[in-house]
Amino acid sequence: MINVGVLGATGAVGQRFVQLLADHPWFRLTTLTASGRSEGRRYSEAVDWRLDAPFPDSIGDLVVSATRTESLEDCDLVFSALPAEIAGDVETSCAQAGLGVCTNASSHRMEPDVPLIVPEVNPEHLALIDRQRESGRGGFIVTNPNCSTIIFTLALAPLRNLGFSDVRVATMQAISGAGFAGVPAMAIYDNVVPFIGGEEEKMESETLKIMGTFDGARVTPAPFSVSASCHRVPVVDGHTLAIWCDVPASPEEVREAFRSWRPPIAGLPTQPDPAIQVFDEPNRPQPRLDRMRGRGMTVSVGRIRPGLRFIALGHNTIRGAAGASVLNAELIVQKKYL
Repeated sequence: MINVGVLGATGAVGQRFVQLLADHPWFRLTTLTASGRSEGRRYSEAVDWRLDAPFPDSIGDLVVSATRTESLEDCDLVFSALPAEIAGDVETSCAQAGLGVCTNASSHRMEPDVPLIVPEVNPEHLALIDRQRESGRGGFIVTNPNCSTIIFTLALAPLRNLGFSDVRVATMQAISGAGFAGVPAMAIYDNVVPFIGGEEEKMESETLKIMGTFDGARVTPAPFSVSASCHRVPVVDGHTLAIWCDVPASPEEVREAFRSWRPPIAGLPTQPDPAIQVFDEPNRPQPRLDRMRGRGMTVSVGRIRPGLRFIALGHNTIRGAAGASVLNAELIVQKKYL
């Protein structure tokens, strides 16, 4: 078993990390950190558990530590649910101290020697860890993308061999993506908010890095364009994406490409089967019905129409956040980087 910790364990994504790691077959959760007001308290007392999953009693007696490198002496790997404004320095310090860091934060995503990973899409990019170690880091940082970008790139991966040069996407994003205190009730009830700060830029840049080519030293961005428009809608969990893609193929060929696609990884505990669920019904996928497929890790697609136009859906705090980092960590172990 590999000893792991969670940085920022009391927030929305931090709680998802704790839920997914509490009984993980490869990882032993030994350390939880949070802000100073939680330091020294039992996790069960420090956290306001708000997930649609039972509280993991096996973790309740762990004492919460302050978020600093000295608190992580018993860990080999840490999962970061820290906000971006503080994540960068803390994660760098952890990597310099010899720890592996799997982070959901955006601070390091676009750094040239930091892998931005969706394991089913670009597992070969994990070799950027070697570039970090050559620069003198004792540990490493591996990032997962923005929640919508994860769903987006998984939906595009089976279409790569069909060829495309222009992709457009409109998102309908759940309120949980903004955290527990993110969207005031009176701002989202009976409403759609047509702006999420930084979201469109992340989708447009991160997608090209993830789907770019890796030559063993650097990633060359993918040679297609992405245009995104992001919106917050009154759904609790589950991001829905409407995608337009200039794939020169019929809906039947695209549907077959989705159904026959197999990810280039296997044997990871958090890996969903199938990675992509294809619907023939014209009114699917839907967040309430389909977000928990594959224990929240499957991406669902449907409404595949000429053009090419289709809908993709994924659980934003599992597939799009904590679950993505856990899957990255499993790939790191499988590839023997720990």
